[in-house]
Amino acid sequence: MRATRQLQYAIYGIFDLAYNGGARPVRVREIGERQDIPARYLEQIFQRLRRAGLVASKRGPGGGYTLARPAGEILLAEVIVAVEGSVLAASDAAGTGSASPEFVWDWLRRSLSGALEEITIASLCREAARRGLRRVDAEPPMYEI
Repeated sequence: MRATRQLQYAIYGIFDLAYNGGARPVRVREIGERQDIPARYLEQIFQRLRRAGLVASKRGPGGGYTLARPAGEILLAEVIVAVEGSVLAASDAAGTGSASPEFVWDWLRRSLSGALEEITIASLCREAARRGLRRVDAEPPMYEI
């Protein structure tokens, strides 16, 4: 299974919003700079996330995006469906013979969906903190001479 660049950017973007944004609106440009994602492309992705009810937008000065729900309620599976339309699209892989085990695609989709429904954006943030990923609002280390 391959994750598209669009899906990677969506996951990195919503993770960054949760991990670094707090409750304040964050501009896509800021997220794009931190994650090395083109802002115009990320804006298109965030529009899909907004339509799916995962992020909310605020216009004007001080505007940007916030999470539409708490990070603990946003499932990784929801992000994937918002961007890709499905957790696993196997239409190109379907067999043509009468003895093809086509049931495998539904089985894989259910199994993969079940696993992804156990991962929330909050759990990604906890794992990032556990691994020592620096937050933007974190104080830089002080050095004494």
